[in-house]
Amino acid sequence: MTTAALSRISGVHPLWAVEGGRVTISGDGLLSDERPPEVRVGTIPARVAFASPHAVTVIVPSGLDGGHTPIRLESAPGETAYVEVGAPIATGLHLVDNPVFDPDGNLYVTFSGSRGQQATVAVYRVRPDGTREPFVTDLPNPTSLTFGPDGYLYVSSRFDGNVHRVGRDGSVTIHATDLGVPCGIAFGPDGNLFVGDRSGSILTFVDGRVSQVAAIPPSVAAFHLAFGPDRALYVSAPTLSSRDVIYRVLPSGAVEEFAAGFGRPQGLAFDRAGSLYVVDAIAGDAALFRIRLDRPHEKERILSGGALIGLAFDGEGRMVVASNDTVYRFAATAKPPAA
Repeated sequence: MTTAALSRISGVHPLWAVEGGRVTISGDGLLSDERPPEVRVGTIPARVAFASPHAVTVIVPSGLDGGHTPIRLESAPGETAYVEVGAPIATGLHLVDNPVFDPDGNLYVTFSGSRGQQATVAVYRVRPDGTREPFVTDLPNPTSLTFGPDGYLYVSSRFDGNVHRVGRDGSVTIHATDLGVPCGIAFGPDGNLFVGDRSGSILTFVDGRVSQVAAIPPSVAAFHLAFGPDRALYVSAPTLSSRDVIYRVLPSGAVEEFAAGFGRPQGLAFDRAGSLYVVDAIAGDAALFRIRLDRPHEKERILSGGALIGLAFDGEGRMVVASNDTVYRFAATAKPPAA
């Protein structure tokens, strides 16, 4: 029988989570009478997914306020671990790629819908105070978002094969056409638009003309694109394989495998320090990994969530993560754990 005097919590991993995520509390003497302990995250009971004397894994419950949240085990009285929990700020969405911030801290999110569906609102704008308002209404299947060097929002549509430019009033004009099944979009260091065609091409749009710059295996879901500080383009393209990779497309057009061992890589983004963040989601278990460009084989799991699709950083370096239908924000003082 375990005694309280022998029970000790030594840590929790990962340090960040959203509802549905799995966090593991490590320590000694964490089993009580050889049975899983009762665990609370904040004030809410959490389901135990695994328990041993030295580690207890729990599912982060819904209904939490977010922020720096205590985890307590009845088998370890007086001991407390803490996890940074993201709070939902926008729900009822349909995202297939990252949300995106503008320079004023407004967040843009999509209701993509099923193929051919014309939703009442295609893109919403979420103000810094959490207020959500319709922004774009006339655009079928908005897929990926990015801001161009001109300060305007650009949106790909996997339905019509175009990338659209959005005016300040939410009006939409076609910017580039004949892009196959365009998913991920990003502007390169030279200001040119790059587009991931889900059927297997990386395209660029220059002076009104579309050309292919690289070929990557087709994706069953969507391409996700992000330019790194090394001026290379990083691409995730989930397939039916359980061992997917992140590709790096060099300025020359050469394609190389940058990081391997992902189950179903989704949205990706770079922080201000130049580290790559990748959402990996498979079989209902999602995590956010950080990878230093000089250490591509060392993935650091920094966040866990039940089902995630993307992420975004604001101008202050604060992060939101998104599932298919919800965006989660962390406390204003919270930034990803230091590398």
